[in-house]
Amino acid sequence: MKFKIACLQMDISFGNTAQNYKKASVLIDKASSGKPDIMVLPELWTTGYDLLNLDGKADIEASEAALFFKDTALKHSAHIVGGSVANKTAQGIENTMLVFDKNGEHAGKYSKLHLFQLMDEHLYLAAGKDKGLFSLDGHKFAGLICYDIRFPEWVRAHALEDAEAMFVVAEWPIQRLEHWRALLIARAIENQCYIIACNRAGSDPNNTFAGHSMVIGPWGDVIAEAGEDEEILTAEIDLDQVKEARSRIPIFADRRPELY
Repeated sequence: MKFKIACLQMDISFGNTAQNYKKASVLIDKASSGKPDIMVLPELWTTGYDLLNLDGKADIEASEAALFFKDTALKHSAHIVGGSVANKTAQGIENTMLVFDKNGEHAGKYSKLHLFQLMDEHLYLAAGKDKGLFSLDGHKFAGLICYDIRFPEWVRAHALEDAEAMFVVAEWPIQRLEHWRALLIARAIENQCYIIACNRAGSDPNNTFAGHSMVIGPWGDVIAEAGEDEEILTAEIDLDQVKEARSRIPIFADRRPELY
């Protein structure tokens, strides 16, 4: 099965939730002209890394974002992988991805498992506890958030449950751009699946971000890659290629998990 993908590599207004919703709406309307099957937003797109003020700006139980995604999915008849938002829960503020299908139904939820201490995430955010698996049109996918891609065993855990593509949403900084590209390509090759990665563009008071959203095939081929500026990156994926890659090189059958 084929899916048309649109990654919204948006610049994010630091701490300005209303402005970010307006920006996302404009980019979504623009992307919809290409009739994508799946639209993807970046990490923490409603607030950016305004961690000091996050308690007052976080979305209680991600309810505002959920309504926005539901309406957007119905309006454009597209699946929405909603990047992530600051989600205020009883356990604390989580960095949470929501997924809605094209019928406006909630299809998945994942809170970032690995918190990045270099950006003080562990001081302001609560870590998730569940996998990022979800299904769209009968196909199994997974959601990952930024720092997660440095943990190959976490990515592999989703591939072992038959995820055919993994959506990575991020605010990855420019100084580690080469890590971003190398890690994403490696995760695609070693798991024989598509990696669809949506990073943000622009800067905040502390960081400049890399952009370079990417769509990578199960053989590690870069199908599409954005530059550093705000951009809508589009590509088509064919999930039959996942089956082909996994049948030609039987990585999963040849694993020796009893020894690792």
